[in-house]
Amino acid sequence: MYLTVEETADYLNMEEKYLRKLITQGKVRAIYDGERYIINKDQFETHLEQMDKYKALMEEILNEPIPEDIDVKDED
Repeated sequence: MYLTVEETADYLNMEEKYLRKLITQGKVRAIYDGERYIINKDQFETHLEQMDKYKALMEEILNEPIPEDIDVKDED
């Protein structure tokens, strides 16, 4: 499925200006159809999957309880 720059920016939740910069730098593949750039939505699937895995890992790490330090001495 191909999206316009505006639709892709909404899909990726980023500014259109930044997305256009990525296109001109060659970091995002796009096709110029004579009027506008169109972008294949499928090229972002792997990236989005990796981001979801990273978010889940970070959430797991942040929710892990802090172990009690065995070197802590009660000074009471």
